[in-house]
Amino acid sequence: MDLLMAVIIFVITLALIEGGYYALRKIRSPERREVLRRLRGYSTNDYERQIIDIMRKSMLSDVPWLNRALLRIRWTDQLSRLIEQSGTESTLGVFILLSIVLAFGGFVILLWLTSHFLLSLMIALFSGVLPFLFVYIKKKRRMEKFQRQLPDALDLIARALKAGHAFTGGLKMVGDEIEDPVGMEFEKTLHEINFGLGIPEALKNLMQRVDCPDLRFFIISVIIQRETGGNLAEILGKISFLIRERFKLQSRVQVLASEGKLSAIILVAIPFVIALALSVLNPGYIRTLFIDPIGKALVAFALLMMVMGIFVMKRMIEIKV
Repeated sequence: MDLLMAVIIFVITLALIEGGYYALRKIRSPERREVLRRLRGYSTNDYERQIIDIMRKSMLSDVPWLNRALLRIRWTDQLSRLIEQSGTESTLGVFILLSIVLAFGGFVILLWLTSHFLLSLMIALFSGVLPFLFVYIKKKRRMEKFQRQLPDALDLIARALKAGHAFTGGLKMVGDEIEDPVGMEFEKTLHEINFGLGIPEALKNLMQRVDCPDLRFFIISVIIQRETGGNLAEILGKISFLIRERFKLQSRVQVLASEGKLSAIILVAIPFVIALALSVLNPGYIRTLFIDPIGKALVAFALLMMVMGIFVMKRMIEIKV
């Protein structure tokens, strides 16, 4: 018991130290970002912020020893790219430390309360995945917003080209007039070009930062046009039109699939509604399922089959356009 309490105190202390260190680093950052944003309106050079962004790309953690350890692991690049695509400013090291603290703390606390090793281990694994699940959900929402904003950005670049501006001028207009994430990502691309990186290479970096299929068409079109020539404004206008038409088709498909989604929700809810009704009307009738070993096995098998059924129904009503 004393050992468990000591471990819990250690984990809590470690979490507080890491959280305090991270909070202290972020205390001045909002004011710094606000000052740099205002200065951007008066100066065409934002080199300090750009240099900081470039340096951060090579850092996976603010803790030196953890950064060196993460740089030696291959799969950290994929996790770091996932965090970058989510728009989260925290480094990979913060999420890894948070996962370790949640997993270890959840395991120790639950083992202390229940003395059930297998259950504690399962909860620990689930708790450790939670930070990266949060990042994945945030990344997915950000990419969906990017995809909705992309047609407006392409139209804006096309209008800039028709007005006689250069391609980089169109990127600057997108960065200034369209909100994040499209504005921020195109602005990063413009900064890379201003630092001397070629337009094809900067666009390829943009494609790595943003997981959007429609963006690939835009980047490939620009690269091909620079090599072979052609009316880029007209090409971007057609890509924008095709993206909007696909959005309309997706809306129609969602309306047609709404009946299937409602049926799936009803089928999933029926067993739980019946179980709740039986537990209220005749508790002794359903109690056997949770007391008898065979009943527990049947409940576990039923839940497993329900999960499989949910997966199958989701695949049936999910239509990709």
